[in-house]
Amino acid sequence: MYRSEKESNRLGRFLSAFYPDERAESVYEINFEAWYRKGFRGLEFDVDNTLVPHGAPADARSVELFRKLRGIGFRTCLISNNRRARVMPFAEALGTEFISMANKPFTGGYRRGCTVLGTDEQHTLFIGDQLFTDVWGARRAGIYTILVNPINPKEEIQIVLKRKLEKKVLDCYDRDRRG
Repeated sequence: MYRSEKESNRLGRFLSAFYPDERAESVYEINFEAWYRKGFRGLEFDVDNTLVPHGAPADARSVELFRKLRGIGFRTCLISNNRRARVMPFAEALGTEFISMANKPFTGGYRRGCTVLGTDEQHTLFIGDQLFTDVWGARRAGIYTILVNPINPKEEIQIVLKRKLEKKVLDCYDRDRRG
């Protein structure tokens, strides 16, 4: 199907609202020291499929990451659409703050996270694995975003359907980045 340049530009502008500012293979491969040197002081994280597989408890790798982040000087907060019963024990294991029932992609949870962290949006990073909740909401809140690949490919059906749409958006993102 042929699209005019004007139509392609409109579509690209629409889709760019969902583009992450950065991408990383995994939260565990991000150079957080570099982000601290750039002036970021607060980190907000999604939980499921960003830090651990969906529904899993905090593991040794996530506990060690948050210990390292505190050592660098970061304040951290989990921003999750999950209920308190899921997020609170996870946050306690990591020694971090949390916002449960955050209603992502609405911006309130991200902004409450900044308040809890004592940072503003310009000095806070959000790391998550979903475009249409994590990235879109954080960007709308004015927070810099890093999209990571999901840890586990086994997901609930509604997430699987969203991933198919995300793939199309990320294909456009990759094409736009290549120029």
